[in-house]
Amino acid sequence: MDNYTRIQGNHRVVINNRETLDVTGVVHVDSFDDEEVVLETEQGLLAVRGENLHIKQLNLEVGELAIEGLIIELAYSENKQLRDRGKNLFARLFK
Repeated sequence: MDNYTRIQGNHRVVINNRETLDVTGVVHVDSFDDEEVVLETEQGLLAVRGENLHIKQLNLEVGELAIEGLIIELAYSENKQLRDRGKNLFARLFK
């Protein structure tokens, strides 16, 4: 069973003052830098855009991720082709 056909589990996103982001239901982190973190969750791909982003905690065994920095934007996508990252993920998401 691939990641997109499995039974979807618990997923939660909590943002505190746009400075911290806690996510549960994380399956995999596809990419990250100080402006963007792309991860696979139980509910689809999630892109987090911001400034000075840092992964504070990552535990894939329990599916938890914590990010610090200025959170500017969150975007979900079911599109598997996002794994083939190009220049700007958000440009493809909002076409």
